[in-house]
Amino acid sequence: MSERQAALHARKARPVGASKTTSRLAILDAARRVAARDGARDLSLRAVAAEAGFAPAALYGYFRGKDDLLLALAADDLSVLARSLREAGGFGAAAAAALALLGSTETIAAAALALPREGKGGDAERLFNGRMIAVLRALSEASGLPSDNRQSQCDVVLMAASLAGLALLRRSGRLTALGFTPEEILARLDSRFAKRS
Repeated sequence: MSERQAALHARKARPVGASKTTSRLAILDAARRVAARDGARDLSLRAVAAEAGFAPAALYGYFRGKDDLLLALAADDLSVLARSLREAGGFGAAAAAALALLGSTETIAAAALALPREGKGGDAERLFNGRMIAVLRALSEASGLPSDNRQSQCDVVLMAASLAGLALLRRSGRLTALGFTPEEILARLDSRFAKRS
């Protein structure tokens, strides 16, 4: 048996004694490391399997494919984002926290490409959508906008889209090239959308 065959043979579908939940978390941790190293858009199941110590085919027992894995990573980041928004205490702090998180990860942007156009993505898509709704609710609370009317809901979506776009411009260096600072744009968003109590 060659060295490569021995290495492949040594990989298990699930490490001995590990629960399915523990194995799934290990895969997500490995995927996050691979995404940080190679970029979320270039994430490959083979690289994740190697990082996690799994046989490549074993990942399909946990995720239907790369898109489901990306959606799971993004859903985790959306959970962190929602929590950060709730803990921030006001729109300015919430927007700054959102900008910091969105600027440090590309999983949410990569997941946008992984979402099925027909809305039939199954559990991974439902999880992503649920976490996205939690972020929008937290942003609504931080900005002081009610979530019970269509106009306010539209304003919250506009704020979220603005923050995501601002993070992209900042991360790419285009915001500075355009002559703006994040603080200037955040102040403008605050004056436009956030309600004063």
